[in-house]
Amino acid sequence: MRSLVVVHPTFEGVWPFAAEELHRLWAEKSPTEYVDLEPGDDRRLGEIVDDPKGVTRLGSFGVPVTGACLDVFEDLREATVLTDNAYAPDPDVVSMVESRGVTHRWHGSEGFWAPSVAEHALGLTIAALRQIPQKHASVTKSHDDWDREEWASEEPGMGGYQYVGEPPDHVHGTIAGKRVRVVGVGNIGSRYADVTSSLGANVAAYDPYADEPCFHRAGTDRVHSLDDLVSDADIFAPMVPKTDETEGLIDAHLVDALPEGALVVLATRAGIVDGDALRRRVLADDLALAADVFDGLAGEPIPLDDPLVGRENVVHTPHVAGRTRHANRRWAEMLAERYGTG
Repeated sequence: MRSLVVVHPTFEGVWPFAAEELHRLWAEKSPTEYVDLEPGDDRRLGEIVDDPKGVTRLGSFGVPVTGACLDVFEDLREATVLTDNAYAPDPDVVSMVESRGVTHRWHGSEGFWAPSVAEHALGLTIAALRQIPQKHASVTKSHDDWDREEWASEEPGMGGYQYVGEPPDHVHGTIAGKRVRVVGVGNIGSRYADVTSSLGANVAAYDPYADEPCFHRAGTDRVHSLDDLVSDADIFAPMVPKTDETEGLIDAHLVDALPEGALVVLATRAGIVDGDALRRRVLADDLALAADVFDGLAGEPIPLDDPLVGRENVVHTPHVAGRTRHANRRWAEMLAERYGTG
């Protein structure tokens, strides 16, 4: 009995550490062969493996597979086969695998990148509240921001040696004491809610599909309507995947209902928010924006001449929230958990 992992560079271009980690996990329990193909090697699975006999567990990633390829694996019991799509198995391929009495294994959720995305969202939030990117850029150009004596003022609430001044028109300072409002308490939203709650925020969330315990575990109050959720938000974080049901979920009416000066955090998909309404309010300096995603808002990559780029009320990163080594390894770990112990 042995296991086999075969990976094509096209898959590694999406998940560069996942197949190697799966090999490591399987090799801890049973003999496991690892085949890492060269760029341009488009052979089918059946042409790659010289001795398929005795292979009971297979991970094939980015490699063309036919029914004839699978037929040579006479001892195969479990498999994960991804062909053209590195994010999900082709239903036709799954049927082809299972029609041969082989169990096709796949993740039960996308929780593998939830910690990475939630932590990035937290980083965006803090960066926007404290204008960290703007201050970083400033100190690379001049010493003006070091001259605290220059800020000193006898007028209460103005600059001083122990207060550098914060943007008066937008929410700023600490997460503690802020009203954080989250859409979705799934893998990502629940983590973001939990951490901001632990930092002292007043957190409330909307999720019509979640059970009551999900809100308790996330440290958040439950709100039953989006209108109520947005009405008093200091920080608004919609954190659901984009589907046919959620696209445009936060419509123009809800965007316009956000209090002036609120911070909008986008770390999953921007298309769940009405992009035109959000752009209008951000460009009018009514709202602040901290975003890693721009689909439906400005397009990706966001054009360098887009007026959203470089604004004082915007913090932006290039869709990297879930792209960590940790997410790659969790991808493999969660898949390995679906397999037997052999």
